[in-house]
Amino acid sequence: MSDAILVLNAGSSSIKFSLFLERGESLELLLGGQLEGLYTAPRFKAKNAAGAVLGDKQWGDQALGHDGSLAFLADFLREQLGEHRLAAVGHRVVHGGLNYAAPVRLTAEIVKDLEQFIPLAPLHQPHNLTPIRLLLANRPELPQVACFDTAFHRAQPAVAQAFALPSAITERGVRRYGFHGLSYEYISSVLAQYDPNAAQGRTVVLHLGNGASMCAVHAGKSVSSTMGFTAVDGLPMGTRCGSLDPGVVLYLMDELKMDTRAIEKLLYQQSGLLGVSGVSSDMRTLLESTEPKAKFAVELFVYRIGRELGSLAAALGGLDALVFTGGIGEHAVPIRERICQSAAWLGVELDPLANAAGGPRISTAASRIPAWVIPTNEELMIARHTRHILDNL
Repeated sequence: MSDAILVLNAGSSSIKFSLFLERGESLELLLGGQLEGLYTAPRFKAKNAAGAVLGDKQWGDQALGHDGSLAFLADFLREQLGEHRLAAVGHRVVHGGLNYAAPVRLTAEIVKDLEQFIPLAPLHQPHNLTPIRLLLANRPELPQVACFDTAFHRAQPAVAQAFALPSAITERGVRRYGFHGLSYEYISSVLAQYDPNAAQGRTVVLHLGNGASMCAVHAGKSVSSTMGFTAVDGLPMGTRCGSLDPGVVLYLMDELKMDTRAIEKLLYQQSGLLGVSGVSSDMRTLLESTEPKAKFAVELFVYRIGRELGSLAAALGGLDALVFTGGIGEHAVPIRERICQSAAWLGVELDPLANAAGGPRISTAASRIPAWVIPTNEELMIARHTRHILDNL
């Protein structure tokens, strides 16, 4: 019999899950999957580590919500666990603010404290906390651990976290936090297996997906990142606008008479690749499209990445490696090609055949700056943190 750790990543209408078994010093993936469409047309699918389907179910238009979905998932996992024991649950929580710079065992008091960050991550934070509350109520004896997407960036120097605002506002927590920290932390933990020099040196990691950001990492520590106070900052994303002149928001309020909620919907759900293209938020669709606006959306995405790469290289004082990760970073060959071409001035020389094959190294042997494709694994990072908390209880 082995102890098992369940990892949950809850969104507004989905719950992604992974189940790991403790095997000595390592953690072995037993299964993973997701429940989606929780409030419309729920769908469930789970696969084992080899990719074989273990469960596949749909409920039509019978909404389950988070409560019903977690109840179904609990029954399914109980069957799959067999003789193994569920020892703890690890959760991805997007925002930890200033006080949470490391994973923490959850209590009702801590959950209440984390609610204050809902306005800073409205698309994620309230839904991250929902299954935590349910499990605290129904399984209070089961240890739960929160792992924060902001924690990795708390190592940044104060000047990298500051806005040029009056100190009275800064002291209320208005500063750059950065996100996707669990992904960057995982990449930093495995980079030495690919490139020992980069692991000890200056690397820019590009986490490119529906949510996209970049991080300057020096010897495994975050130095600067493209996301700031919220996860809407930085690069254009699937539906998020990225960096925006604050004066645009004032214009939307004064001239277009948009209220707070309308502006929030525009910036988070109607902008980015979707807003620019008018076609889709999905990079795969845009790359296949012949629509001029779709092509322009891709061009803008690549252009902004090139701009931010120069900025992050400056923050590092040089560059020793590039790492692509995330859904787009790992799978979109044309996007990697364009980014590497735009980074030729930094010393990146792309190997087209290696890039088409998916790497892991996609730069030539002669390239002064190596470029890598490394799959991220935020779930494993959460499981590792959860086990560490358990070991120290």
